[in-house]
Amino acid sequence: MSKPGDRQPRTQPVLVIACGALGRELHALKQANGWDQLRIRCLPAALHLRPQEIAPRLRAELERAQGQYARIFIGYADCGTYGGIDRVLADFPGVARLSGLHCYDVYAGAERIEHLTEDEPGTFYLTDFLVRFFDRLVVETLDLDRHPELLEAFFGNYKRVVYLSQTRDAELLAEARSAAARLGLEFTHVHTGYDALDAQVALVAEA
Repeated sequence: MSKPGDRQPRTQPVLVIACGALGRELHALKQANGWDQLRIRCLPAALHLRPQEIAPRLRAELERAQGQYARIFIGYADCGTYGGIDRVLADFPGVARLSGLHCYDVYAGAERIEHLTEDEPGTFYLTDFLVRFFDRLVVETLDLDRHPELLEAFFGNYKRVVYLSQTRDAELLAEARSAAARLGLEFTHVHTGYDALDAQVALVAEA
């Protein structure tokens, strides 16, 4: 993560339309880098449960933001839209998105994710956000709290949990281990930090 003094301040507002799962991290980068010009607008993270709705929501946000910002950046990877986001962005020249297929690529890099997946195809990934909201987004969404017998149906082909941590937080690490144990899976921790996300956002924040 860059130091605020390393970067020159910008005054023209720059908009990042992002997934709510990245909101905390984007605000942390804004503060750490002194990106006062950055405006962060987050869509509900729950859209990941309905990825077909992401691209239309982004189109509506882009149309609403036209002419109001020096630059606009999309804080989503493909995120299960199967090219839907890219098809929207084709109508908005100059607007780019985060690279990769999902936020795991954004944090850890596509090459590292590929190696982790090759090492164990049955890998379930967690990020800081997913650890914080594991009960809501995994346990309750899949109804595992009321029907634990569904665990085998959903996770029977998984072998391990890989926790991609953005912060060094002992409490989150313990919660990630607990989540893996609840799923009956082995646990691996890989610290990614913010660097990869920082580098991509910096390209638009400092252009």
